[in-house]
Amino acid sequence: MENKKLFYKILSLCIPALILGSNGSVFAQKSVGAKNIVIVHGAFADASGWKSVYNILVKHGYKVTLVQNPTSSLAADVAATNFALERQDGPVVLVGHSYGGAVVTQAGSADIVKSLVYVAAVIPDVGESTSSLVSNAKPLPIIGISEPDSHGNVYLLKTTFRETFASGQTQEKANFMYDSQIPLSVKALNDKVTHAPWKSKPTYAVKPSNDQTMSPLLEDMMYKRAKANITIINGGHTLFMTQPKAVAKVIEQAARAVK
Repeated sequence: MENKKLFYKILSLCIPALILGSNGSVFAQKSVGAKNIVIVHGAFADASGWKSVYNILVKHGYKVTLVQNPTSSLAADVAATNFALERQDGPVVLVGHSYGGAVVTQAGSADIVKSLVYVAAVIPDVGESTSSLVSNAKPLPIIGISEPDSHGNVYLLKTTFRETFASGQTQEKANFMYDSQIPLSVKALNDKVTHAPWKSKPTYAVKPSNDQTMSPLLEDMMYKRAKANITIINGGHTLFMTQPKAVAKVIEQAARAVK
């Protein structure tokens, strides 16, 4: 009888821990294969734009790490991503936006990375670079990028910034994003990848319905070539800011599918 009472007492203590995650979420009830999400931002913006997606994922029990890559060279950006991967304690879903797609492609061969998520991002093959992919695609109606400056950096133009890059953002938000943009080196654009982990790892892709920064035809080509699980979401190039729930949903889908 005493043993029976002890059993039920232990069970009563364990059940809440099984139902609730350490932060009080229902995460532990779900069958989730990866709890670690590493996000790599794209060119001209830093990781702070991912705050809304971050909040959703953390609320659902995920550990999220945001890489602040310098966009000075592919090697430097991959190094920053590798530093983040080394801090993880289990399987990782690696997410990249725009130019960040080249970074996660190069860094994604790490054993700890179990799946890749590309958000309005390039997916280069071995020997390809961001610039080679873009230059071989049909040009967009508006070219919103500057000529390289004396340091070999390019910027987005203010006159077309909201129309191309910050589509869907308020004018106030677009102004802030423009004034806080990070220079992108031509070197980073021209650096070629030497790995293509999307050929062997589960790959997911988010395609904006109205991308005015990257060619939709180029996105179609790359996503189909990678045999990615494609989700089309209403929005522009920075749709992770305007549609954070929809983007987070794709990332969580990738995490749950990890075996």
